[in-house]
Formats: sequence, C-alpha cells, structure tokens
Amino acid sequence: MNTARLTSPWRLATVGAVGLLVAGCSSPADDASGSAPGSSAAASAESVAAPQPRITLTYDGGLLVLDADTLEVVGDHALDGFLRVNAAGDGRHSLVTTEEGFQVLDAGVWTDGGQSWAGPSALTDDVFAADTAGHVVVHGDRTVLFADGTGDITSFTTADLLTADGLPETREWTSEAAHHGVAIELEDGTLLSTLGDEEGRTGVRVLDADGQETARNEQCPGVHGEGTVAGDVAVFGCEDGILIYDGEFTKLTAPDTYGRTGNIFTTEDSPVAVGDYNDDPDAEGYELTRVALVDTTTDQLTVVPLPDGVAYTFRDLARGPQDEAVVLGTDGALHLIDEQTGQLTASYPVIDAWEGPAEWQDPHPALKVHDGIAYVTDPAADAVHAVDLATGEVLATGDLGVTPVEIAVVTG
Repeated sequence: MNTARLTSPWRLATVGAVGLLVAGCSSPADDASGSAPGSSAAASAESVAAPQPRITLTYDGGLLVLDADTLEVVGDHALDGFLRVNAAGDGRHSLVTTEEGFQVLDAGVWTDGGQSWAGPSALTDDVFAADTAGHVVVHGDRTVLFADGTGDITSFTTADLLTADGLPETREWTSEAAHHGVAIELEDGTLLSTLGDEEGRTGVRVLDADGQETARNEQCPGVHGEGTVAGDVAVFGCEDGILIYDGEFTKLTAPDTYGRTGNIFTTEDSPVAVGDYNDDPDAEGYELTRVALVDTTTDQLTVVPLPDGVAYTFRDLARGPQDEAVVLGTDGALHLIDEQTGQLTASYPVIDAWEGPAEWQDPHPALKVHDGIAYVTDPAADAVHAVDLATGEVLATGDLGVTPVEIAVVTG
C-alpha cells in the first residue's frame, strides 16, 4: 500500500511550518485509450462528450460507485470497518477514511485538458497516512486533511491528485496538541486551524504562508464545522455562536445560552453560510429542528425553525443551485429555505418518514446536491434517489442491495 506519512515539519519560531514534499508528481500522459496517471482502471476509460458525475456510497463492508444519472451501480469495493467518504475536489477521486488514513478511491471519471473520460472505478492502494483521520476540506485549489490522533495537517494542490502517478506533493503543519480538529487553507496561502486538546476545543489560529502565527481567537468553545463563503471569508461553528475570519476575527453570539453549530455549508458565490443548530445540550439523539443562517456581510446570525414536527440530522443539510438551504426532513421531504429571508419556498416528498439514529454512525438518510440535483439516501429501502430541485420530480431511483450510510459526489 502506497502511503504519504505525516512527518514532523520544519519549525519557524515556535509554530508549525510548511514545506515537506512527500510524494512525487508527474505530468498527464493520456493516450488514445484514455489512460492517465493514477489507478490502473484508467487504462480502459473511454472518451465521453461531457463530464459524467458519479456517487460514492459507504455501507457495512465496502463502497458502491454509482452513475449519477441512472443511479446504476458501476463499482463495488469491499473494505472493512466503519467508513467515511469525502470528495477530494478534483472531480475524480474520493477520500475514504480508514484505520490507516485517507485512502484514495478512483471513481473512474474525470476531465483533463477539456476532454472527459469514463471508465471503471478502483479502490487504489494510495493512502494519505493519518492517525485517526478526520476532516477533509476542499477550498480554492487546495485540499486539506486533518489527523485527529496527532493534530497533523496535510494539504495538497487538488488538481495534482488528478494527474499524479500515486500521491501528490504535500505541505504539512503540526497543531499545538492533538484534538478533533479541522483546517482551511485560504487562497493567499493562509492556514486557519482549530485550537484544542484531548480535553476540548477552544478556537482558531491563523498561520501565514511561511508558517508564522499571525492571530488567534479562543472564544469559540467546542469549535467544529467550517466553510468559506464568497470573498474568501471563513466561518466556524461554536457551542455559543459563530466565529468569522475575514482578515480579522468576529464572534457572533447565538440567541440561546447554548447554541451549537457543528456543520457549515457554503457556496462560492454567496456571503451566507448555512449551519445546523442545537439549542439543547442535554437532548438525546441527533435530531435538530432549527437551521442557522450566517450573513457575513452584516455579521448577522439568524436561527430559522423548520415546520412543526420536522427534524433533521447533520447529514441532511446542503445548498441548492440558487444558494438556498436544502434540508432533508424526518417527514421524508426536501425543504428549500431562502438564504436571505429564511422563508420556506418549497417542500418535495421523497422518502417515507424516518427517525434520527441512536448513534451518529448508524445508517439514516443523507443528502448531497450537485448541479441542481439532490441525491437522497433511503436506508430503510436500501435505495438512493435523484431529485430535481427545480420541480421536485424524482428523476431516478437506484436499488442498492445494501444499506447506504455516507455519500459523496464527484463531478467527472
């Protein structure tokens, strides 16, 4: 198995520094059959007229790869353990969280030099090694990985994964202490990373492109969840509100004494972030009934209730093609919320009503949106559905034969 090890970076002053190269990078070498650096599956890829998105689903015992249009299974890859999956950002690969780290899954579709290709999927032997692999954050032209067991941070140029023969070159930082954390690399090379240790998390620090700390804010208890809105403005969730960084920190206080946002969803064009919201620290289970809207132009945090009797979980939020919030409710419907007004604009029934899980890892409905299509998993039926967000029409249903847990979409 090919791995990129998280090694100790250089030190500049007393903070983590950058600059280690851990794997070589080669240039594309496409031939007439569509082969390219990466998985051997690329050797049998064929030219296609347009990008072909695909879906990756985790289940107990492996990963399924589906055609995003037909929802037909095009790949089934056995892999033990509880698996998490995130799109790597290059349109071709997903990163599968395993005991070894972030393992690279080649979905078998990609676009390079204006030409699109499609072929079989492959679970590669390439792994970004990490002790307790955690968050994957794609922003701008960089992908950033966080290892909770050590606090090590690894980033790479996203497009390099598409063309590298194996793993791409990486830059690395170390955190002050190991914790369940996250990091974002801004477009100017600034790194924002969480602060914390095994006892808890407190805030965010800022490292410049040379690895020097330039600022920190420790007024974000339980920091979790991240996103970057228009203007390269970063947003983090806290247990008592929201922390914003736009060159300096701004703290937005939640309207409740305990008002936790743990997951944040953003778009490239909108200054508004959407987050989940929990106002009850003693609540049992994982169902939530309110959504946070964060306007970074006005520094306004607004909490919007869902319709009576409707809840959701952290897997059930996304953004639509008009930057609207999309919520998959426990009533089985997709609910669209205007990001500016907080008004409910549409509700589309998709699956049967469901209840939140006893444990967060348990299968329960999940949502991803790509190109105006909502992909909704249906664990009770071992199925997945594609829904047109403009009309509510169910465009396709895929019968899986296994119970889906997590979902990621690559763009092709």
